[in-house]
Amino acid sequence: MTVPLYQAKAELFRALGHPARIRVLELLQSGPLPVRDLLSAIDIEASSLSQQLAVLRRAGIVTATREGATVVYALSTVDVADLMFAARRILTELLAGQGELLAELRAEAHSG
Repeated sequence: MTVPLYQAKAELFRALGHPARIRVLELLQSGPLPVRDLLSAIDIEASSLSQQLAVLRRAGIVTATREGATVVYALSTVDVADLMFAARRILTELLAGQGELLAELRAEAHSG
């Protein structure tokens, strides 16, 4: 039985729904990184980072390769970086709209 596309999309976004996971994806946009580098860049416990990386790996969003004793993570596809960029653009537009609304409210408060 196949999953409807909308449900698959919801599961993808659910896998993205944690700040540490988003931070990992932002860091990996510049290229693959070993776990130790991710850990030093993200202020969470190693066990928590491991859990978050496992969620991303199970969802197919990142890949993990072993280089000796080191595990290196990378984005599974450039489309993930594109998604992060699209999210930034959307947030920029939303915040700009909120800024315009705030300016209108302030102007109204001063004129009323």
